[in-house]
Amino acid sequence: MSRSINNQPTINGTIAPGFESVKKIFQHNMQTMAEENAQLCVYHRGKKVVDLWASNTGDTNFSADSLVNVFSSGKSLEAIAVAALVGHGLLKYEAKISDYWPDFAAHGKGQLSVAQLMRHEAGLANLDTSLDTADLLPANLKQNCVGRIIENQTLNYGKYEQGSREYHAITRGWIVNELVRRVDPAGRTIGEFLQEDWRKPLGADVVVGIQEEELPRVAEIKPLGFGFQFLESLKPKFLGRRIIHNIFQLVGRFFKIIPSLFKGTSIGAPPPLNGMKSLTFFNDLEFSMGETSSANAKCSARGLAKVAAVMAAGGTLDGHEYLSSTAWQAMHDHPVRADLGSLLTTSFTQGGVALFTECNEHSKKIDRELNQGREGFYGWMGLGGSIFHWHPELDIGFAFVPTSLHALDFLNERGKVFQAEVTRCVESQSQTQ
Repeated sequence: MSRSINNQPTINGTIAPGFESVKKIFQHNMQTMAEENAQLCVYHRGKKVVDLWASNTGDTNFSADSLVNVFSSGKSLEAIAVAALVGHGLLKYEAKISDYWPDFAAHGKGQLSVAQLMRHEAGLANLDTSLDTADLLPANLKQNCVGRIIENQTLNYGKYEQGSREYHAITRGWIVNELVRRVDPAGRTIGEFLQEDWRKPLGADVVVGIQEEELPRVAEIKPLGFGFQFLESLKPKFLGRRIIHNIFQLVGRFFKIIPSLFKGTSIGAPPPLNGMKSLTFFNDLEFSMGETSSANAKCSARGLAKVAAVMAAGGTLDGHEYLSSTAWQAMHDHPVRADLGSLLTTSFTQGGVALFTECNEHSKKIDRELNQGREGFYGWMGLGGSIFHWHPELDIGFAFVPTSLHALDFLNERGKVFQAEVTRCVESQSQTQ
């Protein structure tokens, strides 16, 4: 890759006819936003129509095949693992977790269903014990190092009513992994399932638990400093603000978050992992080699978009079935709208993916900011920027993967502009055909 000069990064990759405007927006954002490295990949009707990547630092090691931590975008990968077991008749969303994992029932957890866990309604958003990174290595997972800790937890909904929705930022993946490896006939972890059933046959780089030989392909994430984001927020957009939101929008968001913090279970809880003090912890070698699917999947946009293309097409791509129609339908069934803390309203299916819906003039502003431009997409997104979504009606598989984390862009709105433009391009082509 050529080194960028005067903040003019070389935009690499290809674009299909009719999607040229997406490339223009990508180039504009690489020049004007606080981006370091980024990948954007989109499939439409099973064909790759956008495949772009760029570096603002002239990083010659960064490419379309670089693997980047996508944080909570990995939650949709763990949802696919559960759906596969449902499709094989080995698991039911309405069943109790303890039906498959009897020791989970301890301390009042016996009535929790798989669907409640997938919808972030399990009352286990925070654990009372910090885990060691070594416990997350597959060999140690299979010794029940994490399972024992989860079994000893008590339900905790904070000041919310029992069954309320509180974001299980990291813990959902740990709990789901324990469920998956108990139900999978071969006792595989989520990382092993993805490697064998999706990555190899599909040729898609979606990794939970990186192998040592692939570490050179990993591009480290770089969080923007809060001081930098604050100073940038003071600038009006016409003076070159390099983040999405201004100071008034950020302050408004913070005031909305405060009630959730005090009513939820995060205040006073120990850190999820020993030694976790900042977001750069997610670059840690041992942590990267362990399995935390909810927050530590290493993926490329190409890999995520290809998986999203499968999901957009109902589980099949190029004549190969990766997820049965029964599993796909069950995963997307029964979306339930509920408040996620005190901040916004979400619509999660029983399979644990969000459905982004139409808003109207009566919708809360923050709900419009979450949904508008994403209507009809399923999936979720990751802290600071990544997006992994699919649109079944329009047959779009979408992925945006940056290394620069905009942690104050809570709803990943800088990536949403690409989704909105891709949707416009697809609908425009449909009207002319």
